[in-house]
Amino acid sequence: MARVAGAGRPPPPLRWAVVLGWLVGPTVLLAVVGGFLGRETRLAPFLVVVPALVAGRGTVRQTAVASAWTTVVIVAALFDAAADTVGEAVATVVFALVFNGLSLARVAQRVGDEGEIARLRSAAAALQRQLLRPFPLVTDHLLVHGLYQPVEEDSRVGGDVYEVVASPYGSRVFIADVQGKGLPAISAAFAVLSAFREAAVSEPTLTGVVDALEDAVLRHNSFAAQVGESERFVTALVLGVDSGQEVQAINCGHVAPLLLDGGRAAPVLPGEPCVPLGLDALTPAPRTVEWFGFPSDGTLLLCTDGVTEARDPSGAFYPLEQRAAGWSQVRASEVPAVLYRDLRRHAAGTPTDDTALLVLRRRADAGVGVA
Repeated sequence: MARVAGAGRPPPPLRWAVVLGWLVGPTVLLAVVGGFLGRETRLAPFLVVVPALVAGRGTVRQTAVASAWTTVVIVAALFDAAADTVGEAVATVVFALVFNGLSLARVAQRVGDEGEIARLRSAAAALQRQLLRPFPLVTDHLLVHGLYQPVEEDSRVGGDVYEVVASPYGSRVFIADVQGKGLPAISAAFAVLSAFREAAVSEPTLTGVVDALEDAVLRHNSFAAQVGESERFVTALVLGVDSGQEVQAINCGHVAPLLLDGGRAAPVLPGEPCVPLGLDALTPAPRTVEWFGFPSDGTLLLCTDGVTEARDPSGAFYPLEQRAAGWSQVRASEVPAVLYRDLRRHAAGTPTDDTALLVLRRRADAGVGVA
């Protein structure tokens, strides 16, 4: 679910230096050409296109300055041209004023539309943050730090979700990523998140929790089909952690967790992942539980593909395993910020996909560093 950098983003606003260059450059050019041809009056009206160009990316103020500039230059050129009749001069000025007025109306509409889109983007991201609990998350067995950074673009908001729940059967950990982008993906994400919060405390087995998540995705897809939306699958990782030294895991097509221990970072699930949620009917093999060691002085790192599929300008993926191995002296609470700064440097700017990250420590060593 990686994306091309910059896709869907509006172009940055114009700088005043660029606007002044667009005004002065054509003015000087037309003056020189007009002086050479002796036809200043005929060339000056061509400046009316400049405010229209500024209106495409500039502000209302910048477009107003461009309109005033071109009007003054045209009037001055007509005043100096004795060959033109009064009627021709008035018609030229009226045309310039009308064209400049249309440019001002266009930029006002564009700025208003962009403001409304920005509010919708922020509202979608705020909704995600409200339904996802803030860090740290604490249970009897775990202290979980993390980071959630949505992409605030209307059609690019993703469906990354996470949760940690204390249950009678131990601590259940959940991280997932819905296929696709936009509000429909958020809807599917909240459906599976709600199902996990309920199943985590009611289902005695991890396979029972995952079966409940599968049913939730299928019900959501059934409703989506009725309203004409696309069906979606969900990659997810579900863990069961208790006081023992081993952790249960079911990986439904998700990014595998990393264990940070003693200056090393290594995947802990050697087997192939199961199919994503919503696709269980495509395979006869049932989802199975894997076990792995989680020592008291180790740290588990869980993330979505917004981390592992982030690309640098050359197209190389972010080397999470390699970078994580160098964080042996970083406290668990600081790992999310360290990782996100490194991710931004790798991507040469803001990552272009939602980023969700969980850093798990056992409660007995909650205040100890990563190693």
